[in-house]
Amino acid sequence: MRSTQWLREVSDWIQVISDGWNRFWFNPRPISTLAFLRFVFGGLLLYSHLVLACDLDAFIGEKAWIHQELMVSLHVDIEANQWVPSSYLWNLPSSRIIWTHHLLTIAVTLSWCVGFLARVTGPLSWLLQLMYLHRLTGTLFGFDQIITYALMYLMLTPASACWSVDSVLRKKYSSRLKGRFWDWLLPTPMPRVSTTVATRLLQIHICVIYLFGGLSKARGVTWWDGTAAWYSIANLEYQSIDMTWMASYPVIISAMTGLTLFWELTYAALIWPRMTRPIVLLMAVVIHAGIALFLGMATFGIAMIFANVIFIEPRDPQEPN
Repeated sequence: MRSTQWLREVSDWIQVISDGWNRFWFNPRPISTLAFLRFVFGGLLLYSHLVLACDLDAFIGEKAWIHQELMVSLHVDIEANQWVPSSYLWNLPSSRIIWTHHLLTIAVTLSWCVGFLARVTGPLSWLLQLMYLHRLTGTLFGFDQIITYALMYLMLTPASACWSVDSVLRKKYSSRLKGRFWDWLLPTPMPRVSTTVATRLLQIHICVIYLFGGLSKARGVTWWDGTAAWYSIANLEYQSIDMTWMASYPVIISAMTGLTLFWELTYAALIWPRMTRPIVLLMAVVIHAGIALFLGMATFGIAMIFANVIFIEPRDPQEPN
């Protein structure tokens, strides 16, 4: 009798875990948050390509700062005697072709940003971005990485189902365009499992970024003695606003250091409960806004603030306000 009850309790416990797992990953989710992020990260990626266009030849031309031969050598795995992921941008023969390719890249990225044929322009934007990342080794930083991560997950979803050119085209030609292909190309804003899966993957990815960022900081002595924030503030290479007056307030610097370390180490745990999530998100805005304003990394700070939007519950665009 007792063994039967014990088996029933175990079975119920397993069922509860299974139901929770299925809800977490496979409960259909509205697209509105991802549609917003499509526009934001599409705009940031477009900005990145426009910055390259300001001096394209210096970045990827024949006489670039990091020239073709050096770039190739940086991508060779000498021990394994093989090539690691490369880019066809290494081999474009002339400045005219390089510029033609870059203008095409800008057009594709703009199309994805505004949600025009996003099912096609999304994956194509991601592929083009990868080619630039492999070519621009040595000139990249966290901003380039986070927009690439976000695009990788967003392109798997119908992120143009609302607030996009695709949604306008669907409404205008819905009576003419019938069939599975058009439903895929011009998706409706209905809740989908693919939206949930992409959302969870990006959320977990962000948790991993913060967790390992915190663990990396925890290995350093300055994060434990409370001086790490001062070294960031006093670093003239990154300083955009002079904050060295804070040297007179070591208690504040120590508090900033400890709070930042605690936030990164606990982010992956505290972001999920509804009670602590607003506090964690507020901290994300404060810390990354500080990085953007005071440490000369505006684009990275902005990208990370918007990346945290993935934890805001979406509203179904089909529901009335």
